[in-house]
Amino acid sequence: MSAPSGVEMYSEIQVPTPDNLVREYAILVKRIAHHLIARMPANVQTDDLIQAGMIGLLEASTKYDGSKGASFETYAGIRIRGAMLDEIRKGDWVPRSVHRNVRSVSAAMRAVEARLGRDATDREVAQEMGVQLEEYFDILKDSNSGRLFSFEDLPAGDSENTQAPTPDPLDQIQKSHFQEHLAAAIGHLPEREQLVLSLYYDDELNLKEIGEVLGVSESRISQIHTQAALRLRGRLVDWVDEK
Repeated sequence: MSAPSGVEMYSEIQVPTPDNLVREYAILVKRIAHHLIARMPANVQTDDLIQAGMIGLLEASTKYDGSKGASFETYAGIRIRGAMLDEIRKGDWVPRSVHRNVRSVSAAMRAVEARLGRDATDREVAQEMGVQLEEYFDILKDSNSGRLFSFEDLPAGDSENTQAPTPDPLDQIQKSHFQEHLAAAIGHLPEREQLVLSLYYDDELNLKEIGEVLGVSESRISQIHTQAALRLRGRLVDWVDEK
């Protein structure tokens, strides 16, 4: 029997179709939705995130180009998460008081740390703001629900890997500088805050799972997570929109 020709061998290669990719990676949409919903307010529904994520997955399946170097799962994950965040941004449900409190916490942290030359503690920030510690924790809880500073919103990295259109060179330089400042700022966070961020964003554990790892309550992990974000907001004040 003669060996199959090159044309015949090529025709046997199974090229994934958009429909096949959508079916295969639908579970990725649910995983990302459940990861995000843990920090969303009650009026954000998981089904809404999944619906938006499926649209993002469909777009990823039609635009993916394997020659660009990124795996489909990596590329799709970015598009899915972006579609979900876009859906969330459509709702204007964050009270103005929450925005004011976020700015107050960041300003208080900056003031205390500038004065003491070290990381500000919970109690010190509360005293700087003139509120009781429990009230300060309530502010952190509201700020966390508001998602006023999200690490998912940060630049995703090299545009070639994410297959985005070629950006303006000056914009790329600015994003690169921001990422450098962000990495440095994260590296100077208190050790526990760094660990919570790493477990949440790198290992993709939810707040309850992180609490079990560290032996504290889920609500305490939520406070630490939000405080880390607001501390970074204060330290990156020149980069964060404070409107």
